[in-house]
Amino acid sequence: MGPLLGLIALCIAGTLLNGEFATVDNMMNVLTRTAFIGIIAVGMTFVIISGGIDLSVGSMAALIAGCMIYFMNKLAMGVGGVMLAPLTIVVLGICMAIVLGAVFGLVHGLLITKGNIEPFIVTLGTLGIFRAFLTYLADGGALTLDGTLADLYSPVYYATVLGMPFPIWIFLLVAVAGAVILNRTTFGRHVQAIGSNEQVSRYAAIRVDFVKLSTYMLLGICVGIATVLYVPRLGSATPTTGLLWELEAIAAVVVGGTALKGGEGRIIGTVIGAILLSVISNILNLTSIISVYLNAAVQGIVIIAVAFLQRGRK
Repeated sequence: MGPLLGLIALCIAGTLLNGEFATVDNMMNVLTRTAFIGIIAVGMTFVIISGGIDLSVGSMAALIAGCMIYFMNKLAMGVGGVMLAPLTIVVLGICMAIVLGAVFGLVHGLLITKGNIEPFIVTLGTLGIFRAFLTYLADGGALTLDGTLADLYSPVYYATVLGMPFPIWIFLLVAVAGAVILNRTTFGRHVQAIGSNEQVSRYAAIRVDFVKLSTYMLLGICVGIATVLYVPRLGSATPTTGLLWELEAIAAVVVGGTALKGGEGRIIGTVIGAILLSVISNILNLTSIISVYLNAAVQGIVIIAVAFLQRGRK
């Protein structure tokens, strides 16, 4: 109940500080911007519950966005003299993004389970690798989606369904699916068991390596989905795309009550944590309490504070 009560208190405070905060348009804006980090945070929840961590999700999203745009622009120029329909190109680009996310997650999982390398080291290394490759692909500048494709693709971010932006619906579906997998499947129970005690899980005949590898693939797929929703927002990818997304995703998970040591966590808590952090950012944007440039500092303080409060949990 802690994160939920905190969110309610923040909403009340935001309304008192600025009347614009409680408007429907502002709430939809907050939830839409939450969707990207929220979807990634759902996948991150599985990784952290299993006792792992991923510091590369922001750079991974940036590289996926860059590859996606580069691939779609190349297809728009024709394949073997054959021109593809714009809708076909967009669909292929979306599929590529999700497959790339799964592949990157698979690489992380293999290095961690088969290579016996700590998750922190693996993902710290790929954090730099992913962003460096995007910078190389963009030649230090920006990769911009072809105008015709951008117009066709833009509804994925800007369209509404039953009055609610499309990204919010996808966030909701991913969160529900994540909650079902974590709480209602054998895989979810194994994830929690491994995070609680990996050695005992091995004695219990749980396929520890397979489960851990699967959590990183699941996170990669979530990063791919978030990127698919993010690209039509600006229609471009730069070396700063996805900057500090890993901080926001981890913050959302720990604020939502997931134990940093693993073994315990809830998807609903992560969802509330992601919204709570977005509300803090939104309040800072609407008021002049502190500079908006200190958003990352606030999130960092939140992570440290929650870790301090969790220090006795096992």
